[in-house]
Amino acid sequence: MSPAVKIMVAREAGAKVAAIGKIRRMAGAALKGLGLKNRELSVLLAGNPRIRELNRAYRGMDKPTDVLSFPMDDEYMLGDIVISVDKAVEQAERFGVTLEEEFARLMVHGLLHLIGYDHVKGGRQAGKMKAKEAELLRLLREEGLV
Repeated sequence: MSPAVKIMVAREAGAKVAAIGKIRRMAGAALKGLGLKNRELSVLLAGNPRIRELNRAYRGMDKPTDVLSFPMDDEYMLGDIVISVDKAVEQAERFGVTLEEEFARLMVHGLLHLIGYDHVKGGRQAGKMKAKEAELLRLLREEGLV
């Protein structure tokens, strides 16, 4: 019996996203690419008001952001990723990518934060995170998920 990976993707009321199943498959492929088996992860697709509220409560920043990660202190449960659908739409347009590509980037970015990658202080750690993000996005493209 292979180890189970459980991924829950939910959408906040009012967050208009049709790609919930695809985001779940992207997360599964990213976990596999990281060699993480027997793990649980949740992803919430929210609007700017909700992510702003969470950003204010947990980071002291009173503005919406594109993605937040809430790691769990648990070997099995990786944690929660919250993605702003509003920001994803805005950024996809600004970066000239599809909405699907932007959701993939944000999900991978949030997942890397859950497992300990950080870019906030810059330097070498930021470079490592950027390289791992590019590697996982390449994997998702190869898998036909983006």
